[in-house]
Amino acid sequence: MNTSNSDTFFKDKVLGHPAGLFVLFFTEMWERFSYYGMRAILVIFLTGAILGDNPGWEWSTEAALSLLGTYAMLVYLTPLIGGWLADNKIGYRMAVVIGALLMTLGHASMAVETPTFLYIGIAFLIMGNGFFKPNMTSIISKMYEGHDEKKDGAYNIFYMGVNAGAFIGIMLCGWVGEKVGWSYGFGLAGVFMLLGMLQFYFAQPLFGTIGDKPEKNKDLGDTIEEMIDPEEKKGVKLNRFRLLDTVLIVIFAVSALIFIINDPLSKIGDIQTLNFNIAGMENSLFLALLAAVAFIALLIVRIPRYVKIERDRMIAFAIFCIFTIFFWAAFEQAAGSLPVYTRDFTDRFLEGNAAMGFKIVDLIVTVVPLLIITYVLLRLFRKTFNRIGLSNLILGFSFVVVWGIVIYKLYIEFQSTETEVPVTWFAILNSLFIIMFAPLFTKWWDSRYNPPASVKYFLGLALLGLGFAFLAFGARNVPSGADSASLSMVWLVFAYLFHTLGELCLSPMGLSYLSKLIPTRMVAFMFGVYYLAIAIGNKLAHYVGGDIEKITEEYSLSTFFLIFTIIPIGLGIVSLLLHPLLKRLMHGVR
Repeated sequence: MNTSNSDTFFKDKVLGHPAGLFVLFFTEMWERFSYYGMRAILVIFLTGAILGDNPGWEWSTEAALSLLGTYAMLVYLTPLIGGWLADNKIGYRMAVVIGALLMTLGHASMAVETPTFLYIGIAFLIMGNGFFKPNMTSIISKMYEGHDEKKDGAYNIFYMGVNAGAFIGIMLCGWVGEKVGWSYGFGLAGVFMLLGMLQFYFAQPLFGTIGDKPEKNKDLGDTIEEMIDPEEKKGVKLNRFRLLDTVLIVIFAVSALIFIINDPLSKIGDIQTLNFNIAGMENSLFLALLAAVAFIALLIVRIPRYVKIERDRMIAFAIFCIFTIFFWAAFEQAAGSLPVYTRDFTDRFLEGNAAMGFKIVDLIVTVVPLLIITYVLLRLFRKTFNRIGLSNLILGFSFVVVWGIVIYKLYIEFQSTETEVPVTWFAILNSLFIIMFAPLFTKWWDSRYNPPASVKYFLGLALLGLGFAFLAFGARNVPSGADSASLSMVWLVFAYLFHTLGELCLSPMGLSYLSKLIPTRMVAFMFGVYYLAIAIGNKLAHYVGGDIEKITEEYSLSTFFLIFTIIPIGLGIVSLLLHPLLKRLMHGVR
């Protein structure tokens, strides 16, 4: 996109930014609405009692979290394929539309509530996410070419849409799923994904040629060659893949794929893809370790071939990726074991003044963010209704539906003198705390007190561990083998608060240090490594989290949470101890 086109694009502004940014804001908001809304109710639906007013499927926690872990892992890997297809074959905008349509079909399938449609739905969601996730940010990047000074603000606005979608999705899909019916919760996620796709599709005139289908198809080699900065090309000897590299990649890919598929199959249906034991290890665990060893070996043989500064910086980034795996392995308990803990071990019944106090808090945290987003919506309407009227009408209809559900929800809740706090309500705390504290952390990172990378990783891991320490302390008197208790909700609030503070310290650092430490020609490879680290962390989270019942029976509930207290804090201390080494490896990068 040339500068003149960019300047034209910037003429229609909303809150100082192009109107198209807010189309992306709302599209991403509805996608996050559907993703987090579905995820909030999946585990408690699958593990819920098979009898009752709103029956679940009474799966074991191990089986439910195994499925969730495989889903979450693939969600972080498929964007690598979807991003390449959009770059070279179909364009960013078409990829977003295809992805949104596939995810709509996925949510609709899950609303049928049969095992076959559940698996079909999850497959559609994984594929759709691969098309959708990487290409929204790619459109923003293209949109702001020639206006780099506005990019930081643009991404801040965009990620507010991410958190707004997560917040509203968990709140509404969670409440509808728990209070009305699981099918309605899954279906609601699909409805808003469809409306988000239609709103984006009919807003195409705002984007001009941004995100169009590429003029010519390129192979991957051409794409990587174009990514290399002209200055970097001078005297650069590319580190081409050798036979050993290829063998290690094949071993990693095959063993990892079998593990990813076999783990849920074996735990849900007792289907063993390859049924064997080696050295006392079941096949799933052996294949997971084999994949890990092959990948580590690949890094060990490849990284030393680079020149010294590049090699050292890649080693530093690889160390950060290891910390990233364990951070997400603990943090993502919020989607798996924590809902089970909330449902079975937390006293969520309130009455009298306590019930009224909660209802008032719930009203405030529900209505105030929605009012702010509605204000942004009206500003967008004023600027764009003449050009994309149908898109605006669809978006407006979406908000009418949201407000209708919110008003109905509040009306029902205020009818009773007592209340049962929904299991999913606590999950909205993460998005709420991000919205509250993100500006403070941004100011901190921009000040002269901005800490080095090792300290940020220490803070992120230590705060995460401290959050689990509250849960471990709260569960200290729950005896071994207990399958229920009535613990205070305050421990969950503290846990989500400190987990969010840890996330704000560590989560944004990965891509930031990727851009600072890795030369442009190697970004694609190391971007894959970073996303793989998050994917492994997500799978590990639910692989371990699935043992919450087993560990509680053999030891105690407190012991389960102590695992996620000790390991992150211990790794945080390791990060601090590695500060001199990391500083040397980073060669001046802060």
